Amino acid sequence: MYRAAILTILSVPIGFATAAADPAAKPSDPQIAHIAYTADQLDIEAAKQALQKSKNPQVIAFANQMVGDHTMVNDQALALVKKLNVTPEDNPTSQTLTTQAEATRNKLASLEGAAFDKAYVDNEVSYHKTVNTALSGTLIPDAQNPELKALLQNGLTLFEAHQKHAEQLAGQLH
Repeated sequence: MYRAAILTILSVPIGFATAAADPAAKPSDPQIAHIAYTADQLDIEAAKQALQKSKNPQVIAFANQMVGDHTMVNDQALALVKKLNVTPEDNPTSQTLTTQAEATRNKLASLEGAAFDKAYVDNEVSYHKTVNTALSGTLIPDAQNPELKALLQNGLTLFEAHQKHAEQLAGQLH
């Protein structure tokens, strides 16, 4: 399983849930690749939901940025795993992320208008804070392959900017 630090990504409103883990174990590079890809893909799906539901131009612009940026990072990740001939490994963390993100999407689906916009953007703030913490505290330090580590570091820089943008947008929506 995974160190306790990675489990911090399992506690935010986007639907991450805590799971038992062996604190001494570290995720492997194929597991890290799968977790990172899954986290990106889930944010793409959340943004696509916002594009379908929101009428707010600022929320739509933010969601479009999330789709574009996270797709770009996932495309880079897929190219890297292909180059390295590595198969990303599904794991309990990725599975939990997926299950809980579905619950969050269902919750957001019941909202409309300003209530949806606020909930979506608030979720994006929490999501990016948590993913950024997991990247900097666990995924990047535990990655063994230098190219994977560099890709994760570049992603972190981009996702920190996403967090700041989401925080600014959240302040405007309240």
